[in-house]
Parts: sequence; C-alpha cells; structure tokens
Amino acid sequence: MRTRMVCLEDGITSCGFRKMAAYVAQLQPGTESFYISTERYRSVRTAVRGMGDKAEVGDEQIDEMAQGLADSDLIGFSSMTGYAELTRRVIKRIREINPSVYMIWGGIHPIIQPEDAILADVNAICTGEGEFAFEEFLAAFKEDRDYTNTKNFWFKPNGYGSSNGNGDQLIKNHFLPLMSPTEMEALPFPQYGAETERIYLPDQGFVKMGFEDYLLNDGLGYTTLWSIGCPFHCSYCGNTKFIANDKKYKRIRHPSARYMVDQVKDARARFPHLSQVSFHDDSFMAIPYGQLEEFAELWHDELDQLPFAVYGVIPNYVRQDKFELLSWAGMNRIRMGIQSGSKNMLDFYKRPTPPEKILNAGKVIASFAPKYHIPSAYDIIMDNPIETRDDVKSTLQLLYLMDRPYTLFIYSLKVIPNTGLAAAMEERGVDLDDIDESYLAIPPRAANLMLYLIAMWRPPPWLWNRLMGHVRASSEPQKLYPRLGLILRTMYLSKRVLAHLRVMDFSITPGKAGYYAWKVGLVGLWRKHLTRRPARPSRTKRAPEVKVGVQVISPDGMRNE
Repeated sequence: MRTRMVCLEDGITSCGFRKMAAYVAQLQPGTESFYISTERYRSVRTAVRGMGDKAEVGDEQIDEMAQGLADSDLIGFSSMTGYAELTRRVIKRIREINPSVYMIWGGIHPIIQPEDAILADVNAICTGEGEFAFEEFLAAFKEDRDYTNTKNFWFKPNGYGSSNGNGDQLIKNHFLPLMSPTEMEALPFPQYGAETERIYLPDQGFVKMGFEDYLLNDGLGYTTLWSIGCPFHCSYCGNTKFIANDKKYKRIRHPSARYMVDQVKDARARFPHLSQVSFHDDSFMAIPYGQLEEFAELWHDELDQLPFAVYGVIPNYVRQDKFELLSWAGMNRIRMGIQSGSKNMLDFYKRPTPPEKILNAGKVIASFAPKYHIPSAYDIIMDNPIETRDDVKSTLQLLYLMDRPYTLFIYSLKVIPNTGLAAAMEERGVDLDDIDESYLAIPPRAANLMLYLIAMWRPPPWLWNRLMGHVRASSEPQKLYPRLGLILRTMYLSKRVLAHLRVMDFSITPGKAGYYAWKVGLVGLWRKHLTRRPARPSRTKRAPEVKVGVQVISPDGMRNE
C-alpha cells in the first residue's frame, strides 16, 4: 500500500508533522513524506518591505503537486489555517485525477476548524492528536475492517465529496485521552533527514529533499519542542480550541530530559553542522526547576553547551535562577510574548500578564544580554481595530521603559477562526474579513515605525514625547510613511542580523554562508574561545518554589509549580 504524508506549512521544519511522519513510517515502512511550502526561504526584499511571503500558486503548480501524489493509496495531509485553501485545492485536484485515493486531513486547521476542513474532498479529518488515532485507523483500514469508530476522527461514510459535509451525514467521534509523558517517551524521534523525504519545487515537481534544502530553510539551526501544553487561555491562540476539546491540555506534558538530549544528538549524527537549537514550546519556563536542572546538566555535559533558544516564554514564569541555570547549559536567546502594553488590551486578550510583570521579567532577561545572550525578542501584536489611541501609546510606552537590549517581532493582528478572540471581535461588530491580511504585512503607520525605532534606540524623552503626538489607532485616518518604513526596517533587520553574527549564530540567516563558516571551523573556534557562559549556579541560590497553579507532567510523575 502506497502511503504518503504531506505537509503544507511555512518552511520544512514543522515539529508536529515531523513527529507524526516518524510515527507513521514506523507503522507503515516505506511511507514517504512530502513538503509543500510557498516560503521555501524568505527573501530579503519581502522581509525589508514588511510584506507577507506567500506567493500566489497557479493552477499549473497545483496540477504539478497533485500529479506527484495521485498514485497513492492513502494520503495524510497536515496544514495550518494559513495553508487551508492551498491544501483544499491540492486535495480537489488529486481527487479529479484519482477518485479512489483515500485522503485524511489533519494538523492544526482541522482541529481548530473541523466544520470547514470536512467540506474538502477528503474522506476523513483528524480532530486531535494523531499518532495513536492513526495507528488504530490504519490497522482497520489495512484489514478491511470498519474504521469509522476511530476516535479523534470525523468520517464521511457515504463518500468523499464536499456535498457530504452536512452534520447528519458525518460520523463525529469523541477524543482519545491526551498522550501521557510515558507514551511521549516511547515515540520515535522526529523525522529529520530521512531517505523518504521529498520537497516540491516549481517546474520540477517533487524531488528528494537534500542537504541544501535544510540549509536554505534553517541554516545551522534545528527546530524542536520538549513540552506540550499551556496553562494560559489567551483568546487569540489556537490553544483555546485544544483546551475546549480537553481541559487537560492546560497541563504541561513532556518526555524525559534524556529523551530530549538524545533527540538532538540523533539529528546531529546525520547533520553535524547543526550548531543551534530552537525550542518552540508554549511554556518552557513553567517546567519546574528540578526537571530543568536535569535537562541543563545533560545538555551541558553531552552537547558541549550547544547554544539553544527558548521560544514561548511567558513573563509570569521568568525567574533569575532558571535563567542562570539554562544560560550555563547553553541558552543564549529567548523569545517572550508581550503582545500589548495596555492593561485594557491584555484583559481583552485574556492574558494574565499585567504590564508590571512584563517589566519585571524584562529586568531579569536584560541582565543576561549582551554578555551571555543575543538580545531577546518580544512579540507585539499591532493593528487591532478595537485598540484606542491610548492603548497603542501604552504599548509604545511600555517598550520605552523596558530594560535593554532587546528586539521585537512585530505582527499585524490575525484572527484565528473558532478562537475566543474571533467570537469577541464579532461581538464588537468587527468584520473579520476586513483584517484578513498576512500577519507579516506591517502597514507603515507612525506607531508601527516607532516600534522599529525603539527596538534599535531609546530616544531622549523630549523627542519620544514629540513622536508620541503622531500616534493614532489603526482604525483612525492617518498618513503612511512607506519610504521611512523601508529605511527603518532595513536598519532594524540589519541590527538583528549583526547581533546573531556577533556570536556566529546563523539560525535567522539561513543559507550556505553559515555552513561555510562552520565547515572551515570558524563557528566552533568562535564559540570555544569568544563566547562567554555564566558559571554553574550555586544550589543555595535557587529561588523557593512558588505555587502558581501550573500542572507539569513528566515521566517521573506530576508536580505543581
């Protein structure tokens, strides 16, 4: 049986898909993995201009993709909502070429919007964690048994056409229990560099994924995650849907530190050039100190202080002792969500991180840079139509007060359907179609341009106050400054790149340049002799554990922190 897994997302480093691909390949040897992305790598031009990067995909390209997949017996698709329309088009064309192929759509989009995904020309969608559900389905499918009672799945029993997407014709099964830490520990490592990986290239179709494809997407970096789950319920986040499906998703689950370190060692065995790791956990810092300590010691001793970045940092869980420990192990960068400096907007987003906690977290973070860390990155959401002028000013003023150095990841508001934010916006009369632009398309308004400025330099108070007089809410009529925006974004991005190059970090500058620097030994030499790390923190300096209602589940059991 010819089985294919297809990923339609930004780049080729989707953590969730790679985990699923490895598991399916274990169940069904010979399964091929196909990657379709309109962002094979980001161009300098689009980055500088603040534009979205997704190129238009014509019918000829859709046909080329479908022709390369249509001779399958079983195809599993995975995509985020931003790629839902592309996924739907590819599925439709495959169905026209080969009506008998069995197609399942999984990933983030069918979980968040199952009612939309089931309308595609698929036979089924996966609405929860996929590994064990697919194993149960596949066994029944291969043995020609009834598989329509498989949990975590919706099925169309009478066919595959979109006309069968009515509720009374669907089989909507309940959810399996969330995977336990012990079960996570038993999973194969994510697929990375397998012989069965293919990538779509325009006018070439699907070709074997090579070493160069990894360099063009991730440079010297490796993307992964250790933990799953988030204790927060922010209205703009897709996690709200996961929590609605199963409240236990708020618990943080993860395999052992040994599993995580061995996973990275396994990837480096195939790609020795990997010189940086990025953890995309939702709440890495909420993991208890004792478990982080085990992780840090293994990482420090067995991966030679390999630099790593921690994304998804929540201000409430930033602690000096954890930062000292992880920085000793190799952490050299973090990314923290601020989103807004307005208490009003933070409440609207249901994000319990008041401005004073953000400022306190910033003090801890800034104390490690630039001596030990690349300047931290803070996420900011702009261009929300319900923001007032005062809300926008509050965000700018918070960043003006934040301890330096830092940089910013600036996004225009993008509302994910079926989230609490979508409902709240509709209640306020906002037409979501009016804000359907790419979250990377940053209009050159005065407030947005001031964010680029403050990320580079803190103006004197008299100048800052004068600039604040030009700030308007995104819903107000105002002048745009495209040329000034081009200049400021160029300077801002250049400063970010230089901050990484200062420590020979090529994780945000994908391409061959970093590989050549690694090949001649420059990266290793630089890291060994010119990179500083703090001393191993004393155990007596460890801060007392504070109970804040987070449940963390590890292979050793559950613990509250």
